[in-house]
Amino acid sequence: MVPRPTPDKPAPGQESVWDYPRPPRLEEFRGSITVELGGEEIARTDHGWRVLETSHPPTYYLPPDAFRPGALRPAAGSSWCEWKGQASYYDLVSERRTAPTAGWTYLEPTRGFEPLAGAIAVMAAAVDRCTVNGEEVTPQPGGFYGGWITSWVVGPFKGVPGSMGW
Repeated sequence: MVPRPTPDKPAPGQESVWDYPRPPRLEEFRGSITVELGGEEIARTDHGWRVLETSHPPTYYLPPDAFRPGALRPAAGSSWCEWKGQASYYDLVSERRTAPTAGWTYLEPTRGFEPLAGAIAVMAAAVDRCTVNGEEVTPQPGGFYGGWITSWVVGPFKGVPGSMGW
């Protein structure tokens, strides 16, 4: 059994991912979110949702109309989340670049996550830049999870070496 790490102490105005629940919680988000790919902005919104789960930085979901026309191309494959259900994938597309399977959605999310139906999350590590309220995010470590790290969220974060059992 891997021991639970010692959470970083949040400063005023910060939140600790170790205070997030398991099972995760969905909350509405009001603020600026942008996504850039191939040197161009492919998504912008001032409204979305955050999924908050113990040890994970928030995963942000954007409404489909936040994406410019042609930026979302359905991709093959699916996966299963024990909390949200079956995910479908999108390639993210700009004029200069394609990020394969860098976006995902839950078309029929499970109970409690219904507002996410059709909303799209973005793997920050697969695109040029994502921002929340003007701050560039850092992708969640490990290459598997879709959380976005900002200065107002402290860890340690699932995905770092040795975190498999958290």
